[in-house]
Amino acid sequence: MSDSTHFGFKTVAEDEKVHKVAEVFHSVASKYDVMNDLMSAGLHRAWKAFTIAKAGIRPGFKVLDIAAGTGDLTKAFAKQAGPQGEVWLTDINESMLKVGRDRMLNAGLLTPTALCDAENLPFPDNYFDRVSVAFGLRNMTHKDKALAQMQRVLKPGGKLLVLEFSKVATPLQKPYDLYSFSVLPWLGQKIAGDADSYRYLAESIRMHPDQESLKQMMQDAGFDRVEYFNLTAGVAALHTGVKL
Repeated sequence: MSDSTHFGFKTVAEDEKVHKVAEVFHSVASKYDVMNDLMSAGLHRAWKAFTIAKAGIRPGFKVLDIAAGTGDLTKAFAKQAGPQGEVWLTDINESMLKVGRDRMLNAGLLTPTALCDAENLPFPDNYFDRVSVAFGLRNMTHKDKALAQMQRVLKPGGKLLVLEFSKVATPLQKPYDLYSFSVLPWLGQKIAGDADSYRYLAESIRMHPDQESLKQMMQDAGFDRVEYFNLTAGVAALHTGVKL
C-alpha cells in the first residue's frame, strides 16, 4: 500500500502524485512562460533576477538548476559561469525539459541536460558550487529528502537557493485568495485551455511550508546560515543556505 500525500487540497497515493504533477506540467509546458507573465504580472522576472543576483555565480562554477523548466535561471547562470563552467538544466518532466533545452540552444548555449528526480539526484557528493530550485520544491513529494540530496551534491561552502511561492502578508490574504481561486483557473482556461492545472497550482501554494517552516527544513537538512527574503509581500520568498 502506497503512503498518501497531498496533491493540491486532495489526498492521493504518493506514486499517483508523481503522475498527476507530471500531467499538469505536460499540459502547461508550451504556454508556461506566457502564463507566468500573466499570473504574476511579470513579477516572476524580478524575483528570478533577485535570485540570480544572490547566487553570485562566478566563471568556472559548477551549477545545478533543479526543476529548471523553461530555463530562465539556467540561461543566466550559464552566461555567468562561462565556457569553463558547468551548468546543468534538469527537470523531472520531459515536456518542460524539452522547452528549456530548446531555449538554451536558441540562446546559443550548450548546457548539459538531464531528466532527473530531485529526491534521487544522479550526481556525486560535494560536486556543485551552487544548487537552485525555482517554483519546483512545492511539487516534490518528499521535500526533506530532496533538500538532503541538494545538500549532498553541494561542495562545502556551496550555496542552495530556493525560490518559491510562500505565505503572503495578512492584509493581502483575501484579495490573493480571490485571485488564486477565481482568476487563475479562468486565465488557465483562456490561455492554456486548462483550468484544472492552474487550480492545482493555486492549491499547491497553500499546502507548501511557510517561510519559517521551510527555513527549519533547510536547517534540518544540514544547511547553515539559512535566511529568507520576502518578495512582493511574501507572494514569493527566496531561501538561501550554505553547506558547511
